[in-house]
Amino acid sequence: MIRKTLLISAMIVCLAGCTLAPTYTRPEAPVPAAWPTGPAYKHATTAPISPSAADLKWRDFFVDEKMRKVIDLALDNNRDLRVAALNIEKAQAQYRIQRAELFPTVNAAGSLSKQRLPADVSGTGQPETITQYGVNLGISSWELDFFGRVRSLKDRALEQYLATEQARRGAQISLVAEVANAYLTLATDRESLKLAQSTLEAQQATYNLIKRRYEVGASSELDLRQSQTRVDAARVDIARYTGQVALDENALNLLIGSPVPAELLPGELGAVTTMQDITPGLSSEVLQRRPDILQAENQLKAANANIGAARAAFFPRITLTTNIGTISAELSGLFKSGQDTWTFAPQIILPIFDAGSRWANLKVAKADREIALTQYEKAIQVAFREVADALAKRGTVGDQMEAQQSLVQATAVSYRLSDARYIRGIDSYLTVLDAQRSLYSAQQGLISLRLARLTSLVTLYKVLGGGE
Repeated sequence: MIRKTLLISAMIVCLAGCTLAPTYTRPEAPVPAAWPTGPAYKHATTAPISPSAADLKWRDFFVDEKMRKVIDLALDNNRDLRVAALNIEKAQAQYRIQRAELFPTVNAAGSLSKQRLPADVSGTGQPETITQYGVNLGISSWELDFFGRVRSLKDRALEQYLATEQARRGAQISLVAEVANAYLTLATDRESLKLAQSTLEAQQATYNLIKRRYEVGASSELDLRQSQTRVDAARVDIARYTGQVALDENALNLLIGSPVPAELLPGELGAVTTMQDITPGLSSEVLQRRPDILQAENQLKAANANIGAARAAFFPRITLTTNIGTISAELSGLFKSGQDTWTFAPQIILPIFDAGSRWANLKVAKADREIALTQYEKAIQVAFREVADALAKRGTVGDQMEAQQSLVQATAVSYRLSDARYIRGIDSYLTVLDAQRSLYSAQQGLISLRLARLTSLVTLYKVLGGGE
């Protein structure tokens, strides 16, 4: 008898640990195993050995101390990140609710009932008032999960919770990158503003010189008016960059969630310490560590588990209701010997006919899995494209900066020579004006390329799934 009881108990435990969900296997990544190659990627793929982005925490990647403090403020105050964290708490609570259904719910209850019986039904010929006290402890409608329906729903809730956690990680990495880019953009526009101000000072000095020459008849009015156009153009740029700096500060304050202290704001782009170099690694292993890819895979696992719950709906459901307690006509007699009572009410529900709703539900579950699979594959393809784009920018921006630096130097020499020739009366002021425009444009282009180089590093860190 004991061996039979142990055998039945073991069978119940085994059945309770099984589900009807399909065995999950990670799908093959629908992208090439290696990053693209070619002239655009030569510098990006031949960089010296450096840490992988997923293994490099953002504090180690961003070296500039002011930028670190600004990012810290964003992580503490940003509302979008706060919502992502609250969504995790919600998903965790939902998982605990679903997991609790695996275990019986035990309740204790006390009761008092009074009933008046008229004389013709009391059995004694006299009206009676019947009083009954009761105390019960029991289990109500606990499903014995023989076919894994509840366990499959628990697994689905767990994967949804994990997907929410990956969504929070992705939101944090995106926020860190957005704050860094906003910080660098503000530094760039401040440097452009400073360049416009220094250009205005130089143009104003030139204008004053030509004005004096014009007053003594050494320069024409055309030269004077052409010089004035450069002064006015510089004033326009100063006003434009002044407004842009204010917009950049507003954007940064929004990302941070509070005003950024003035001492943490960047000065010029050249004063910002550059980020640490990183390596792209192998495409397949890197992409599988991105939070959005992990989130999509968790959603795929959740859909896979939901098929198990849909399949289990075709099999009987067994629930158990039981309680023990005492009943007495008097409160003082509740716990006397012989007043005990108990109930045991197992129930089995066998589906017979439902007009095909269970088959339709299973079909929906399978379709959801295919949708989740397609979304997972699309997420990998999008991630591969983002990394490839970031590598292309990283691989070419160095050559652009080198060429732009040479252009700045050449135009600076050209400007000095043309200015000297004008003062000596060899060339017209139109040549000087053209050289000034070229030099200012080249200097602005160099500032923009320096920003592009830094933001390309930030973007590469983000799309490679940078660490927390």
